[in-house]
Amino acid sequence: MTAPPVTGSEPRYAADFPGATPLEVRSALVWQMRAALNVAALQCQFEPTLMSVPNYNAILFNHKDEIKKSYDAVSKYFIRTNKTLRAGQNALDHFDTRNYSSFTTVNAQYGFCQTAARVALRAAIAPRGQFGKIALEETATLRNALVYWGEERFPRHPSVVAMSRVPNLDPRCWGKRGEWVEKTCGPMDTALASNTVR
Repeated sequence: MTAPPVTGSEPRYAADFPGATPLEVRSALVWQMRAALNVAALQCQFEPTLMSVPNYNAILFNHKDEIKKSYDAVSKYFIRTNKTLRAGQNALDHFDTRNYSSFTTVNAQYGFCQTAARVALRAAIAPRGQFGKIALEETATLRNALVYWGEERFPRHPSVVAMSRVPNLDPRCWGKRGEWVEKTCGPMDTALASNTVR
């Protein structure tokens, strides 16, 4: 799942932030990393040994200044690139919603949680001022962890196929006494429909 560091100039990030300065792009990557680790803290509590919540809380405490500066820079970007303050706030809210949603996973949960735990531990013990460096180095790896692999690539619940034969219930196929009208609807065997339930 490991991937090389990102710079923020990759098409994926440049497309999300047209006209952004290098500082704004870096700030957005820091904010995205914080969101990813927040999602992991919420989603990975099924395995306490990953220490998702304690490590995330340590990150918030140790890197609060850097995270706040990044959020302020991202907010200013959206205000600068939109016509009104309200439009800028709406654009920021949409970005935040997409950002959080992009890290939510079910099918790749195990791989994502293990990877996020490693990144969170690294960030929790990093010296202050180094969270941005970790964000650049680990963003692509966290994105790779969202792709399911191994047993997660296969459906967890096999399909159950139940066959039942149901006659055509159209009233014109039935006589007054409840008998099948072959002239109208053909032989009874061919009129039976197979219903598949999955």
